[in-house]
Amino acid sequence: MTTPDHQSPSPQPPAPSVRDRIYRSPAGLAGGVLLLVIILWLGIDALVKGHGRTPWLALAGLILVVPLVIAFTLRPAVFSGDARLRVRNPFRVVTLPWGEIVSLRSGYSNEVVTKSGAKYQLWAVPVSLRARKRAAHRAARAEAAARGEAAGRGGRRSGGFGGFGSGGLGGFGGFGGARDAGDTGPIRAETDKVMDDLRETLARREHEGPAQGEVTVRWAYEIVAPVVAGAVLLAILFAVG
Repeated sequence: MTTPDHQSPSPQPPAPSVRDRIYRSPAGLAGGVLLLVIILWLGIDALVKGHGRTPWLALAGLILVVPLVIAFTLRPAVFSGDARLRVRNPFRVVTLPWGEIVSLRSGYSNEVVTKSGAKYQLWAVPVSLRARKRAAHRAARAEAAARGEAAGRGGRRSGGFGGFGSGGLGGFGGFGGARDAGDTGPIRAETDKVMDDLRETLARREHEGPAQGEVTVRWAYEIVAPVVAGAVLLAILFAVG
């Protein structure tokens, strides 16, 4: 019996696909669920207990309003993958290869700018001026606490009574800042952190081969169609009196 000189290598298992990182607004999700509960409760109650045209008006209102609430609260999301950024806004889905993106800009809204000059707003990553202000206040407190701690350490090294007082005040200020000991980065609002993550991904991926391509835009007909149908039904009901 002869044995083969070599054995064929066993096929390697395919590399696991990396899932997209998803960014959504927790406040939008919570508000959307609450609104849907209230709207469905009132609408179904009118459908069951209403008289005359009331059930029809309630039905048309539900067909019109429910998709709009879903579109502006539950639907928006940003999907960050290795090859592209996919932006799901209320009425459109925009797929942007990283190579076609020029910048991710933050102002009164967060938006992505393409090489062609087109701008697309990131509905799932809303700007909160209040959150930015809170982050700025926390950063100022943390900086003041750090200065106090540094002064306290200098005072303890000098051995003077004044240094002891500075150290005590610095420790109290650090507790008020309420920041993790291992967190040495700048204090930022959550949506600003999301934009920082997206910019880092853009810097890593924009020149890679799979990240090249064309920007595509798809209308969300699953949202637009029922909204139009509900609006037409309401118009007919009001027209016939």
